[in-house]
Amino acid sequence: MPNLDRTLALVLAGGTGSRLHPLTEDRAKPAVPFGGKYRIIDFVLSNCLHSGIRRVLVVTQYKSHSLQKHLRDGWSVYNPELGEYITPVPPQMRRGGGWYEGTADAVYQNLYLLERSTDEEVLILSGDHIYRMDYAAMIRFHRQHQAPATLACMEVPTAEAHAFGIVTVDGQERVTTFMEKPADAVALETSAGHCLASMGIYVFDKAELIARLHADHSHTNSTHDFGHDILPGLLSDAEVFAYRFGGHAGRVSPDRYWRDVGTVDAYYEASMALLEPVPPLDLYQQDWIIRTYQGQNPPARTVPGESGHEGVFVNSILAGGVVICGGGVDGSILFPRVRVDDEALVQDSILFDGVHVGAGAELKNCIVEKQVAIPPQERIGLVPERDRERFTISSKGIVVVPKGYRF
Repeated sequence: MPNLDRTLALVLAGGTGSRLHPLTEDRAKPAVPFGGKYRIIDFVLSNCLHSGIRRVLVVTQYKSHSLQKHLRDGWSVYNPELGEYITPVPPQMRRGGGWYEGTADAVYQNLYLLERSTDEEVLILSGDHIYRMDYAAMIRFHRQHQAPATLACMEVPTAEAHAFGIVTVDGQERVTTFMEKPADAVALETSAGHCLASMGIYVFDKAELIARLHADHSHTNSTHDFGHDILPGLLSDAEVFAYRFGGHAGRVSPDRYWRDVGTVDAYYEASMALLEPVPPLDLYQQDWIIRTYQGQNPPARTVPGESGHEGVFVNSILAGGVVICGGGVDGSILFPRVRVDDEALVQDSILFDGVHVGAGAELKNCIVEKQVAIPPQERIGLVPERDRERFTISSKGIVVVPKGYRF
């Protein structure tokens, strides 16, 4: 592992996550719960922890209270006396009087933190993607090529190129072109039907990054975005290299899993994939545990209900404090302190912290927000016309019951 004492990580965690509404009604996208006990940001922070990154700034903005509380409760693991920290950085308007206008502007407005640090490299990360990655291997690649910037890339189907920044490379992995969300993309010669996409993960030499951000800020027509502005400008007069995600250079098992759960459907599908016999993302991988905040909850349990029916669950994830009292749970993910009462049935659903499902209720293809009480005999996810009058329904029919909903 390379010496990372000169590397500073900036996690961009200020996006609105509007396509994930109403799950982002009261929280930033990186703070959205995932997988029965985690928050989305736990994955990138766990990557930093396992990779040996010990100085992390989390740049926040939109509805950040939930995120900052989670960082305080779950990520106070570094020792400031040793120069280690995970620190939230809300907008401070040191340069201009507005909110962050783009990914590059979010870094530019906090340049004083870079300028006063002794670090020589800056690792730019997004706080709203789910994946495992050894950043140390990427930083080692960056140093070996003595590049001013290196970006992480992965192969995606050409049909999905419109959602990514697409790069082409030469035989030495030097980036030759960068196109932000093109309508068409040229397939790789080595992988038919696929192209190379930027993951929004960058390593910059600090001095180079500071100079580029100053130059970008002086351009009145810039959108102040890494993909739209910084990288294309860098390619015009400097060498940039692409680091392939999912190789064998790092210490983490190369499962090549990366997801942007930016919509309700994408979030639901990524969650349900955890229930597959061999899930694409293994939460039980002992060499790269995902850290999070855990409340002091008792173990999950099943008990008979008043009807005499046993509480049962099939192919589901149950967090601590869950009680299934005579109800049934099938193909679902239950966060801490969920209760399912007698003869209630929960199928193919995600129930956030503290949800109470009343006796005889039936839920299917639902996401239910925190602390919602489902009345006895209620039916959700089975009558679309009635659900549409009350709740948000995704394009693929997933019903979202918002936080604080009263029946």
